Amino acid sequence: MQVIAHNVGNSEFSVEQLSDAVGLSRAQMYRRCKQLTGNSPVEILRIQRMQRAGQLLSTTDRNISEVTYDCGFTSPSYFTKCFKEHYGMSPTDFMRHQHGNKHNPT
Repeated sequence: MQVIAHNVGNSEFSVEQLSDAVGLSRAQMYRRCKQLTGNSPVEILRIQRMQRAGQLLSTTDRNISEVTYDCGFTSPSYFTKCFKEHYGMSPTDFMRHQHGNKHNPT
C-alpha cells in the first residue's frame, strides 16, 4: 500500500509497475489482491485515489480540476464518474457538504 500511496498522483503508474515494485507477476498480484481484499489491483489503486481526492477536497482549498490531476486522473469526466461511484455524490456536492459541515456543525 505504501507503493500505491507514493504514486497516487502519478497518472502513468500501472499495475505492472506495482507488481514490479512488490516483486510479483501481474497474475500473482491480481490473485493476491483479490484474496486479501476482494478487489483487483486496479480497483485498489482507484479506491486509494478516491480516498485521497476526498481528503484533498475536504481539507484544502484546491478546486476539483487540481484534485483531479493531483490524484492521477487525466480526464475530469472519468474522475467525476469514479467519484460519484465511490462517494455517492459529485465532487461539487461533496465539497458543498464538507464545507457546509465546517460552518454549521450538527
